[in-house]
Amino acid sequence: MRRAVCPGSFDPITNGHLDIIGRASKLYDVVHVAVMINPAKKGLFTVEERIELIREATADLGNVEVESFHGLLVDFCKQRDIPAIVKGLRAVSDFDYELQMAQMNHGLSGVETLFVPTNPTYSFLSSSLVKEVAAWGGDVSHLLPPVVLERLVERLRQK
Repeated sequence: MRRAVCPGSFDPITNGHLDIIGRASKLYDVVHVAVMINPAKKGLFTVEERIELIREATADLGNVEVESFHGLLVDFCKQRDIPAIVKGLRAVSDFDYELQMAQMNHGLSGVETLFVPTNPTYSFLSSSLVKEVAAWGGDVSHLLPPVVLERLVERLRQK
C-alpha cells in the first residue's frame, strides 16, 4: 500500500492545502494529514477543531486519514510505516526552507519528500493571511471550504 503524509498546522485548512492533499490522494493509496501540535503557538482553532475541519473538508476523497502529531515528523512516519512526505511549494522562498527540512528528514530516517508546485490560483495563500484578511472583514470565501469559512467567521465574531 502506497502511503504518504501531508503535514502542517492547518490553522485553518485552506483551498491551497486541499489542492495539495487532493493531488496527493490521487497518487497514494492512503494520505495521512498530520496536524502539528506546537505548544509554543496559540492557534485560532484547537488541534481537535482543526482535525474535525480537515476531516469534513476531505471526506469526499475517501483515502485521507487525519490525526495530530507532536515531535519529529520522521517519528510520525516511522510509527506508521510512511515512506513519503508531500509538501506544496508556493514560491522559491518555500523551497529554500523545505529543501533543508527534506534533507534533514532523509538523513534522519530515509523518508523521501516530494514537492508539489502549488496551483497558481493559490500561490499567495496562507492560513495566516486568510485569518488576517477575514479579521478585517475581507471576503475569503473563495479561499476556504464552506465549512471552514463558516467556523472562521463564527470564531472571529467571538473574539
